[in-house]
Amino acid sequence: MTSIKPILTDSFGRGHNYLRISLTERCNLRCSYCMPQEGVTLTPKPQLMNAEEIFSLAALFVKNGVNKIRLTGGEPLVRKDFPDILSRLSQLPVQLSLTSNAFSIDRHIPLLKDSGVHSINISLDTLQAKRFQEITFRNYFDQVHQNILKLIREGFNVKINAVLMKGINDDEIIDFINFTKDYPISFRFIEFMPFDGNKWKRDKTVTFEEIMKEVHKNFSTDNIIRLDDAPNDTAKNFKINGFEGSFAIISTVTNPFCDTCNRLRLTANGQLKNCLFSDKESDLLSALRNKEDLEPIIKKAVIGKYAIRSGMDSNESFEDLQNHKKNRSMITIGG
Repeated sequence: MTSIKPILTDSFGRGHNYLRISLTERCNLRCSYCMPQEGVTLTPKPQLMNAEEIFSLAALFVKNGVNKIRLTGGEPLVRKDFPDILSRLSQLPVQLSLTSNAFSIDRHIPLLKDSGVHSINISLDTLQAKRFQEITFRNYFDQVHQNILKLIREGFNVKINAVLMKGINDDEIIDFINFTKDYPISFRFIEFMPFDGNKWKRDKTVTFEEIMKEVHKNFSTDNIIRLDDAPNDTAKNFKINGFEGSFAIISTVTNPFCDTCNRLRLTANGQLKNCLFSDKESDLLSALRNKEDLEPIIKKAVIGKYAIRSGMDSNESFEDLQNHKKNRSMITIGG
């Protein structure tokens, strides 16, 4: 197995073996926590990575120790050349996974299997059709729900990501957990996070403690099982005794997990981000097109990574929205 090379190890000794590649800034949903209501200015197509460039950059990271790549967006499946991109990346000695909203994923199931994709994260913030339309501004719930069930039947490792927001969907916590009773999936609650244009407020965030309080109100302590978390896992994992699946909590806001971070992000326009919350980016795409040596650029970006949340190491600094103004909206970073 490829070991992590020095260029992917930061000044705190964290090795980065996980690369998240955003394929597009476009999406067929319009969730407000991800995309500002007024929309975003899309990067012109010539300034986006093409399939060959995505493969070239991915191969360089794999050479230096990356062994896990997740494809994200926007919605990655809206790219017409998604099959070409996935087929190219499947040639690399790496674990491939995908994050999608599942609306059109059924037509790609044979390709995903042929390319060795076993793990799929689905973004779904409600189990109610009417509320789905209110959150996404699209009437796609039935299609998404059926496709999730199809993925489960086809044997994929399915995780469902739900961003919890007070007054929006926090009344569905137990419904989400009960969904795992008969299906071998993981339902993951993600704290609402601040990004440019998403009107974040601290009091909209549903915390780890609040989620677990609701869990303990509805299930006996003896039936709530704390599972072992995988190395570098961002989630705290649980299971209800007797249920097929499990649930987890990703508490980026109230309990950051930066000390074990092994992730780097490549945006659709080829910018390397060393942290989800950083407004600093390194332009790998221009350097690639100019035939420059990319490794020193990557090394500098990784070494420059802060110990915690791009230097926002207090609640006060993280909750100051001025500190997020220069960062991108979530849809242009990649989920």
